[in-house]
Amino acid sequence: MSARVLIVDDVLTNVKLLETKLSAEYFEVVTASNGADAIAICEKGLCDIVLSDVMMPGMDGFEVCRRLKSSPTTAHLPVVMVTALDQPADRLRGLDAGADDFLTKPVDDTALLARVRSLVRLKSVTDELRARVVGSRGLGEDPLLAATAETGQNGRILIVDDRPHSAERMRAALSVYHFVDVEPDPHAALMRCAEGEIDAVLVSLGLRDFDGLRLCGQFRSLDRTRDVAVLLLAEVEDRARVLRGLDIGANDFLLRPVDRNEMVARVKTQIRRKRFTERLRDSVQTSLELAVTDGLTGLHNRRYLDVHFDALFNDATRRNASIAVLLVDIDRFKAVNDSFGHDVGDAVLREFAKRIGTLTRGVDLVARYGGEEIVVVVPDTSLSEARAVAERIRERIGTLPFTPNERLGGLRVTVSIGVAAREPDDTAPSEMLKRADVALYSAKNAGRNRVVAAAA
Repeated sequence: MSARVLIVDDVLTNVKLLETKLSAEYFEVVTASNGADAIAICEKGLCDIVLSDVMMPGMDGFEVCRRLKSSPTTAHLPVVMVTALDQPADRLRGLDAGADDFLTKPVDDTALLARVRSLVRLKSVTDELRARVVGSRGLGEDPLLAATAETGQNGRILIVDDRPHSAERMRAALSVYHFVDVEPDPHAALMRCAEGEIDAVLVSLGLRDFDGLRLCGQFRSLDRTRDVAVLLLAEVEDRARVLRGLDIGANDFLLRPVDRNEMVARVKTQIRRKRFTERLRDSVQTSLELAVTDGLTGLHNRRYLDVHFDALFNDATRRNASIAVLLVDIDRFKAVNDSFGHDVGDAVLREFAKRIGTLTRGVDLVARYGGEEIVVVVPDTSLSEARAVAERIRERIGTLPFTPNERLGGLRVTVSIGVAAREPDDTAPSEMLKRADVALYSAKNAGRNRVVAAAA
């Protein structure tokens, strides 16, 4: 997987060395010699991952990382510290600043490239979501700002380790910030993650009688566990297996003996990244729902109706099955608006839609057609059956008074309904709707508050 890698270092020889290694692996390389230029490049969207030195004049690498991770525009970019600093305190400082990893020079080429590929692959998961979310910014809460503000705490963590003392030490350290459980059985761990809301799982590569990498692969293969953050627990000599784990889909790793503070920081980073993606996904889902939902009634809108009625019609035609449509219209609705105001009219429409919803099945398609008209598409339903459904709707609307507000009390509302069913020579759902509309017109002319079925 190729990507645009930004190298941030004020020493030209370091830049050239990294550039040569990355270019040989077909990565596109962008460079910056200081923090300000690096941030500008990131804000313009000119890179996919950042490899930054720490010790630079002016703004150091820690501050560059902190600024990138605190901005909604750049928080999604993976940042890897590549530095000569080798003390645990330096590593912790980088992770606390939001870095996705902290590599000490001289860097092992295989480890560096595996980490870059892994982080770029993980970033690609959020790129499409993020692109779609950007279009909805300015509509209520800014989803990118909300996602960036995530703390990474109060997560649900599962430790998969059959060394009791080791597992207990990790549980105690993480329990200060999260809800933590230990499960020594890998099969049970997989089931718990599939059945519960687990944010991150720490998997030991030293499990007895089970390959931890296989468990990592299983997490990635199941829909319900695919998004769980996976951190590997490995011995120093397990480097080859760790790199294989990153290739399989592990998010991060910790080497034994596990440093408590580093573990806390890495788990926090992974939970933040997971929740960032979840926030974006929820925002996209909400936008999709709003795009096909009528804002007043909560029913599907005309756009949704056009697409899905067509699909239901084609399916019924293919199976030579029955399908019917009801066109429901409130009688003299204009008089309600004129006499009581549009607020009352809106309240009546909402209650009207709610009652129809309670009288239809989950497989039925209910949508606001326009104004005070609602369309109900009933699959696998004959004309006579659809007429019976329409009669139930008419009766429920007409016999139970509407109470749009306390001042008005009960308001009597009636509806007229036109019903039509698919005919053998129909070629499109619009032909059914046209017959239902004619039947509705007949119901209105016949005195309203009635159901008329289109003649076959």
